[in-house]
Amino acid sequence: MTSHDLRSELESLTTEAFRPDLAEIDRLSTLDIARLMNGEDGGVPAAVAARLPQIAAAIDAVAARMSRGGRLVYAGAGTAGRLGVLDASECPPTFNTDPAQVVGLIAGGPQAMVTSVEGAEDSRELARRDLAALGLGPDDTVVGISASGRTPYAIGAVEHARALGALTIGLACNERSALAAAAEHGIEVVVGPELITGSTRLKAGTAQKLVLNMLSTITMVRLGKTYGNLMVDVRASNDKLRARSRRIVALATGAQDEEIEKALTESGGEVKNAILAILTGVDGPTAARLLEDSGGHLRAALAAAAT
Repeated sequence: MTSHDLRSELESLTTEAFRPDLAEIDRLSTLDIARLMNGEDGGVPAAVAARLPQIAAAIDAVAARMSRGGRLVYAGAGTAGRLGVLDASECPPTFNTDPAQVVGLIAGGPQAMVTSVEGAEDSRELARRDLAALGLGPDDTVVGISASGRTPYAIGAVEHARALGALTIGLACNERSALAAAAEHGIEVVVGPELITGSTRLKAGTAQKLVLNMLSTITMVRLGKTYGNLMVDVRASNDKLRARSRRIVALATGAQDEEIEKALTESGGEVKNAILAILTGVDGPTAARLLEDSGGHLRAALAAAAT
């Protein structure tokens, strides 16, 4: 593609559109610019809301595959890639997932998290190589993320994954995007032109973060990683999370501190097991067996213990 062709393509994208009404934004007071930004950001949730049916369908498809042992893989460049890596990296401490279960790939590798890797986003082949290292299978899901919906790295990732039979999702911020067309599930959250022309780390980035929050969080809810709205699979890897574990057990059971400490100690710090033991009176090994037989779903284990 020539530079002229690329310029024409970018000019056709809503996310790249110029806002003449903001052409003198630099003349405004700091407070007025902040008000403008806040007003622009206020429209993002509505843009996401317009795509909730597509988001929900994608989540159900992801959860079905992950329940069979599949992985969730994000692939993007620049801001989109960083958001995917961020979401993936937060799953182990929040939901006690294996680090290999939710994976974030960014064009250019780890160094691209903090610095620009020139040309990486333009390579479909790079995406194929990055995914090949994971050994994708039909129970895996690849989510291509790109504000423009035209980033070759994200499209290449989705195309490669789909050819291997994996589930594919294309998350973009322009309608009729190549990325959404390439994926089995296309999610196009159209937030409109940015306050700073073409700076898609703004509204588009916020929209992508909201959708990724939903994809991972609701998938984990479906997989039994929560009990109500409690993070019962939290990994207590520091003092704050150990305190949170105790609080979660208290909220779920109403037990006193001494009983909570005893249950957590006997369960090796596993919050689900401690809750099950307290609520049903079973011992640690029985709680572990009930949870294993229930696929890790605490509600199902509680029901089984009651029969």
